[in-house]
Amino acid sequence: MKKILTLGLLGATTSLMAMYAESAYLYKDPRVMAMGGTNVAVGGYSSAVFSNPAGLANIRKSEGFIVDVINLNLSGSSEFKDFVDDLNDATDAEDSTTATAEVLQKYSGEHFHFDVQDYTSISKNSDAFAWTLGLLAAVDTNFMAHGNGSSNAELLETTTRAYGGVVLGFAKPYQTKIGQFDVGMSFKYITQTSYEGTLGISELTDDSESIEDKFADRYEEDSSGFGVDLGVIYKPFAQNSWHPAIGLSVLNIGSLDMDDNYGGQPLTVNIGASISPEVKYIDSFTFGIDYVDLFNANKLRIYNYNEDGDTVSYTDYDSSVLMKHLRFGASLGVYDSRWFSTTLRAGLYDGSYTAGIDLDLLLVKLSVATYEEEVGDDTTSIKDRRMMARIALGW
Repeated sequence: MKKILTLGLLGATTSLMAMYAESAYLYKDPRVMAMGGTNVAVGGYSSAVFSNPAGLANIRKSEGFIVDVINLNLSGSSEFKDFVDDLNDATDAEDSTTATAEVLQKYSGEHFHFDVQDYTSISKNSDAFAWTLGLLAAVDTNFMAHGNGSSNAELLETTTRAYGGVVLGFAKPYQTKIGQFDVGMSFKYITQTSYEGTLGISELTDDSESIEDKFADRYEEDSSGFGVDLGVIYKPFAQNSWHPAIGLSVLNIGSLDMDDNYGGQPLTVNIGASISPEVKYIDSFTFGIDYVDLFNANKLRIYNYNEDGDTVSYTDYDSSVLMKHLRFGASLGVYDSRWFSTTLRAGLYDGSYTAGIDLDLLLVKLSVATYEEEVGDDTTSIKDRRMMARIALGW
């Protein structure tokens, strides 16, 4: 098991057959993902800095200082554990080469994801402006198996990164004759270690060199970057019972491309709209729609592995799948008090449903969510259903 867990933390990447088309991200909040990933015109949490810093202005002033001392997220593909268990058993088998080949053939073409994220933050919406300060630490791992009946073509591919940094954000509302403008800005410094490469059967079953050393020698890349995010949310009828809002954000202005390594964050322009109608007998209701990455800055990366197995090359090209840009979501606040609150969420992300529930119990905050990531290209559908869980200690 140790070997596979090490693989999960240190990774490798892809061959000619692999397609990874997941949009770049630094942090996925289960509350946002359960709502279809819509947050450009919604906000209300410290994690708004990852979609539109202007959303910080929607943090409730009545909550005072909002502190999340531990804000731990776990996310994984629905069959990730089965895959890890099978591969671990195969590498420990008496005939490990044959057993490993059978596992790679069994899961050939399937995509598996696992990540751990912690975003510890302190936030406050005061009379003058809203602000947040956060520390991010995360590990993001993706696997794809290829088993084509040939020992030269049976590979395990991975893109992996361990990253973290500091985030500082501000937002301030401005009242004008034509409505309210919430204007926000955030700053991010991120450092990461990433791995892009492949492991063949002989490498998976060879214990003469540790997995860590293999990846460190061949694929390890260190990079860092600084980014600035700008955003605005326009509320044309702030006093209207429907509370309509229109959002615009420009994210990752600066050097967060991470030297084109896996995990680079391209500059993206995102737009969104939301309504929060006042409904009797319901604590809160919000519906949002986003169109993210307006100018297709995210690229589809196709990897090629070399015969020597020591180097990997890739090609980045545009992908124009509409549903990877368009997101819908709704949240329903069922009950909210000083001691307990619960919210239901649902949406559409990458053309598939999302759902989740939040429970806040005094100092403990719990969230669970599910969403499906489409990691194929324009012609090949590769769907990866994921489960998310969040536990936070704060007040």
